[in-house]
Amino acid sequence: MHFSDYQAAFAARIRDPKLAPRPAGASAKRMRVYEELLFNNLEGFLLACYPVTRNIFGARVWKQTARRFFSEHRCHSPLFRDIPKAFLDWMEERGTALFPALPFLAEFMHYEWLELAVSVSPDDPDPAAVEPSGDLLQGRPALNPSAHLACYHYPVHRIGPRYQPGAPDPQAHCYLLFRDETDTVRFIQLNPLSARLLELLREQRPSGREALARLAKLAGPTDPAQHERFIQAGGDLLRDLRGQGALLGTWRTS
Repeated sequence: MHFSDYQAAFAARIRDPKLAPRPAGASAKRMRVYEELLFNNLEGFLLACYPVTRNIFGARVWKQTARRFFSEHRCHSPLFRDIPKAFLDWMEERGTALFPALPFLAEFMHYEWLELAVSVSPDDPDPAAVEPSGDLLQGRPALNPSAHLACYHYPVHRIGPRYQPGAPDPQAHCYLLFRDETDTVRFIQLNPLSARLLELLREQRPSGREALARLAKLAGPTDPAQHERFIQAGGDLLRDLRGQGALLGTWRTS
C-alpha cells in the first residue's frame, strides 16, 4: 500500500472505528490507542465549551453526537480553540433534524460558545485612546473592545436540563459579554432598546446624548421633558455600564 493510501486508511479508521477497516499491518491494540486519544482530545475541547449542552443531551446522546461530528466533519483550522466553533456550525446545519424537541438548541449553543469567543478575543483596550472619567453624555462612550452583543428568541441564560422552552418568546433576549480588567468574562442582560444603544455606540461612535436622542424618537417620548428624562435615564445606564467595565470611558479627541 502506498504511504498516502495508508495515511488515508489510518485516518478513516480513527474517525470511524466501527465502519472503517483497520489498515493492513496496524495492530488492533495500537489503533485503539490512537482512536481513543484523538476522540477524547476533541471531546475534551467540546466539553470545555458546552458543559450545559452536554447535560441537556445526557452522557449517551452527547457521546453519540460528538462521535458523529468527529466522523463527519473536516476542520479547516489548525487551532484547537476553533474546534468548538466548528462544532457549533455543524450543529446549526443538523441540529433541527437531530433534535427536533430542542428548538432553542442553536441559540443556546451559540450563547455557550460566545463565552469562549470573548475569553480568547485578541482585542484589548488602548489606554491612550480612552479618557476613563470622560462625560458619557457629552463625549463619545468607548465600548470595551472585547464586548460581544447577542440577541436571541429564547431566554438562554435560564436554559438547562430543568428548563427547556418549547417556543420562542415574543420579545428578544439580549446579552452583552465582555472581559473585565481581571480578564474575567462578564455577562449583562439587556433589553432590546439598551442593546440598540450599544450597537449605535459601537458602529457609529456618536456622543452618548446623540445616541440616546435617536433612541428617544424610537421609544416614543415626544414631550421635551419626557425626552430629557429619557436621556438622563440613559446616562445612568451608561455610567452603570462603565462601572461594570463594559464601557471604558470616552474616546479621546485626536
